[in-house]
Amino acid sequence: MKIIAIDSSGLVASVAIVEDDILIGEYNVQYKKTHSQTLLPMLDELKKMVELDLSTVDAIALAAGPGSFTGLRIGSATAKGLGWTLDIPLVEIPTLDGLACNLYGTDKLVCPIMDARRNQVYTGIYEFRRTEGKEYTEGEALDYQLFDVLPQCAVSIDEIAAKCNEQKREVIFLGDGVPVFREKLKELLEVPYSFAPAHMNRQRAAAFAMLAFRYMKEGKTVKAKDHAPEYLRLSQAEREKHGVN
Repeated sequence: MKIIAIDSSGLVASVAIVEDDILIGEYNVQYKKTHSQTLLPMLDELKKMVELDLSTVDAIALAAGPGSFTGLRIGSATAKGLGWTLDIPLVEIPTLDGLACNLYGTDKLVCPIMDARRNQVYTGIYEFRRTEGKEYTEGEALDYQLFDVLPQCAVSIDEIAAKCNEQKREVIFLGDGVPVFREKLKELLEVPYSFAPAHMNRQRAAAFAMLAFRYMKEGKTVKAKDHAPEYLRLSQAEREKHGVN
């Protein structure tokens, strides 16, 4: 099974092509350009580099939200266009779930945080558990499943720090909210914590593809025409219109 995965929900534009358990190619960029300038050229370049025959692709996985309103719309339009043209389903991956999968298999709690502005973050708390009922032979890689201790949400940094403290377990933080709230977290946290290194601390399309394979086995796909981003909260214009902070 072959999947194209795309993510433009945050600062990083990311595209990956994954076939079964092989990452064929991945292209990640975080630079001074908009996703509308980068996403399709990146996908086209990756397609050419690995000589991808689009007719062999089984599904398009994408970061379904939350995240940047503009970025989500660009990713959504790109995925819907591909899905419609190729007549294949979309696999909607919650953004924070996909980000948490960068740390697949850790025995620590995982807390991705994305800067949502107005002193809020898009966040959640996750853990990996070994797949129940599976027997392992010697030398076989362990299989883990992602579980949400706190499903993705939009809250203040104080609230998510308090939720982490309640768990009384070590936490690893990652995401573009870390540079913004690092010092605040140091003040608020009462449990052991660490921050993911550079190669793991931003969205990667390959991690979304990993989740997408499991989603497809469970039948969690949508038709391209039925997809819509999950914003979690109103846009700034809508908040101002309705007088909401």
